[in-house]
This record gives sequence, C-alpha cells and structure tokens, in this order.
Amino acid sequence: MTATLTRPAPPAGNKKPVLARTRRREAIALVLPSLIPILVLSVAPLVVGIFLAFTDARLVRHPDYDFAGVDNFIRLAGNDLFWDSLRIGIIWTVGVTLLQLAAAMGLALLLNSGLKLQGLTRVLALIPWAMPPVVVAIMWQMIYSANGGPLNAFLGGVGLPDDINWLGDFSTALPAVIVVGVWVGMPQTTVTLLAGLQQIPAELHEAASVDGAGAWRRFTAVTWPSLRPIVTSITSLNFIWNFNSFSLVYVLTAGGPGGKTMVPVLFIYLEAFKNREIGYAAAMGLVLVVVVVLILAVYLRSQFRDDRAGRGR
Repeated sequence: MTATLTRPAPPAGNKKPVLARTRRREAIALVLPSLIPILVLSVAPLVVGIFLAFTDARLVRHPDYDFAGVDNFIRLAGNDLFWDSLRIGIIWTVGVTLLQLAAAMGLALLLNSGLKLQGLTRVLALIPWAMPPVVVAIMWQMIYSANGGPLNAFLGGVGLPDDINWLGDFSTALPAVIVVGVWVGMPQTTVTLLAGLQQIPAELHEAASVDGAGAWRRFTAVTWPSLRPIVTSITSLNFIWNFNSFSLVYVLTAGGPGGKTMVPVLFIYLEAFKNREIGYAAAMGLVLVVVVVLILAVYLRSQFRDDRAGRGR
C-alpha cells in the first residue's frame, strides 16, 4: 500500500501579501507608459536646466562650459529688464486668469440655463480653444490693425477715434494682448465650470428659491460654494499656462512696443537663442519656477484655509 504525498496548502494569511504585490506590479505597469514621457520630456529637461543655471554655457557649435556657481544669479539680480518683464508677466497672468474666470463663469451659467440649440452653442464656444495660437494671433492682428481693421472700422462707425494702433501704442498694447489671451483660454475654463454646474443637484436651487432667494443669492449660497474646488483647480492650472504663454505674445507683438508686452518666457527665449546665453537664460527660468511655485503655494493655502473655515461654520 503506497501513501500519496500532497503539498500542504499555504496558510491563508500569506495570500494578502502576494495579492498586494500583484496589484502593485499591475499599478506600475499601468502608470509606466505615461510616466516615461513625463520623465523624459519634463523632469529630465528641468534637471538639465537647473544644472545649466550654475554654468556659463553658451549656444555655440562646440559647447564648452565651466561651473559658474551663483554668478548668473548675481548678474540677474541687477538686470532691470528681466525684473520689468517679470512684473509685466504677473500683470498679464493675473489679468488673463481672472478675466477668463469671470467670462467663463458667465458663459457657463448661460449654457447651463437651457438655451435652444445648446449643442451647437457649446461647439461654437469651443472654437477659440481648437484654433492654433499662431492662427489666433494672426487673426487678432488683422482685427487690431490700425489701417482698416474691423475694430477701428466699428469705432469709426459709432463716431469714436478710428486710428488707434492697438498693438503698437504703449498704453494699449498690453490690454489688447490680455483680451486675446482671455478669448483663447476662456473655452477650456467654460467647459470645466459647465461640468461642475451640471453636478449641482437641482433640489438645492429649488429649495433656495422656495426660501425666497433671488438669482444672485442662489449663486453665492449654492452655486459658488459647490464650484469652489473646481475654481481653485482651474485657476491654478490657468495661472501656470498663462505665465508660460509664449507663442501668442510672440506672434502678436514680439514683446513690443518698447518691451511693454515682454513677458518673462519671451525674454528668456531671446536671451537663450538671440544672445546665446544658455546658462544665464536657464538661471532666469529657474527663478520663474520658484516665483510660480511661491505664488501658487500662497494662493492654494489661502483657498484651503477658507474651505476649512467654511466647513467649520
């Protein structure tokens, strides 16, 4: 009589670590395809840029550079043109971001109000977002043209001055460019806010109406509190995108007239590829990263503090 040997079953408690490791490997396999492009196209250039900021690298056929320590940053501290471009960039970014939010909020509320031909209206609202920035800039150059542009023609038709050089005058260039930036970025913000509006239960508005709340009171008591997390996210993203805007301003004005629209990214581009000062330009870029991070940190901290205070009431 022969005995059959069987392998004892593993303890039930050992299944959990094995399952956790399997899920971890699956998660890594799913994330890896998107993580590799981020590392190659974002993280690696950032690391290289930080390294170059501490060198005297120049854009030449046979690059040869040495470690320069903080010399680039000392030189940058006395560059009034760069700090002026930073001031212009902050005005541009804050102005475009806030106006985008205000215009997009109004348009999103309108699209959420049950208009006829809603689908067509939403498609038309997305047109600026679908157009390449260079095409948008050329189109607005024609609109702003001082010689027969549609805007001046309209102003002349209503009895106002019709010879304004919108993109060539010191006092109108930056506001004119800000208007274009708002027009380009508004659709993306509108779609995001519209999605948030559609998630607000209709019962909340109905209850507020029964209590006698008007349209403004319903917006401040129901709509705005529900949208605050979305508003915080989209304004943070818009701030980053607008601060890094380049092609739109470059095609519209190339930083002119007299540097009145010289945003920091455009200033850095000219320093790197016109003056060939790669190390110096990298130092400028590093300063911009720090400035953006600090501004966003202050903004997000204030928003989160307000949210906690609102939940504590």
